[in-house]
Amino acid sequence: MTISDLPTLNAILNSISVILLTLGYAFIRRNKRDAHRACMISAFVTSTLFLVSYLFYHYHHGSTPFQGQGIVRYVYFTILLTHTVLAAAIVPMIFLTFIRAFKQRFDLHRRIARWTLPCWLYVSVTGVVVYLMLYHLYPAR
Repeated sequence: MTISDLPTLNAILNSISVILLTLGYAFIRRNKRDAHRACMISAFVTSTLFLVSYLFYHYHHGSTPFQGQGIVRYVYFTILLTHTVLAAAIVPMIFLTFIRAFKQRFDLHRRIARWTLPCWLYVSVTGVVVYLMLYHLYPAR
């Protein structure tokens, strides 16, 4: 694996996070707490691996300029901006959600998880969208 493979790996890790988060939500709706816990911990590990890989890639490679023109450029940067802002905000939210679950404060856990889950899903999904737009739909020439 080379540095140039990391964006694809990052998109795969984000995709896995989306699947795990969705399964975790489905499990808790069916009161399957152990399965929910396993999915959410796995999503946390997957997202952490993504973050390490993402930071490593950008430290060694730098940024990749977006090549799209016209309206798609505004769409891309709107997605990127919302993705970036929520990606920064979601980290403390995830920690707080996990702390409340581990302390078995499920009333408080549910209260923040209602916000954490959709934000985390949005960040993971838009991470894949940014990857597709940057590396497949409008790649650097």
